[in-house]
Amino acid sequence: MNTWLQILDTAGAVLVLLGAAICLLGVIGMLRLPDVLSRSHAATKPQTLGMILVLAGVALRLRTGMDLATLVLIGFFQMLTGPVASHLVARSAYRTGQVDHDGLLFDELDEQLTDESPTTRSAREKS
Repeated sequence: MNTWLQILDTAGAVLVLLGAAICLLGVIGMLRLPDVLSRSHAATKPQTLGMILVLAGVALRLRTGMDLATLVLIGFFQMLTGPVASHLVARSAYRTGQVDHDGLLFDELDEQLTDESPTTRSAREKS
């Protein structure tokens, strides 16, 4: 076996192991963190990075065109759907009152939700 292929296989195995370890840390964070927003962060950031590292490691091990194209599609759709789903979970938790507002440094969404719409304001002023 060629020396370069051995180096690529070893690098691929290291990337898969490192990606799995980062994903494990994200899972531990989801179990240990206290509130929805922190858990949402732990569910998205390490999982996305871990998934990229695992896919890069698998790509180094497989090295064929069809496999690489499949891995790129997997990475694209995972990076597209994971953060969006986490954002929607965090936003619905905020809207249902499951977020501790005292722990937030900035609460820009509160200003958007408490502002009256122009139609509501004009109807209130007419009466």
